[in-house]
Amino acid sequence: MATAEFEQAALDVKNLGSDPGTKVKLRLYGLFKQATEGDVTGSRPGFTNPVGRQKYDAWAALAGTPREAAQEQYVAVVRDLTAH
Repeated sequence: MATAEFEQAALDVKNLGSDPGTKVKLRLYGLFKQATEGDVTGSRPGFTNPVGRQKYDAWAALAGTPREAAQEQYVAVVRDLTAH
């Protein structure tokens, strides 16, 4: 997977015509973080930060996924979103 393809997908996702929904956005967030930073770091946010918890959980669910695989999955999700 070319890094340029991943970077283009990251740009394309910012220009989506419609909101893909929370589930898809969390999936994209987790994949992006895994692809750019690797496994999740830090502690899970507390119950007073539900958005932070969801983001952390989405990223943590991908622990152990190689960066290249996360990039490929990210690009595939963005392609699916932009194909409609």
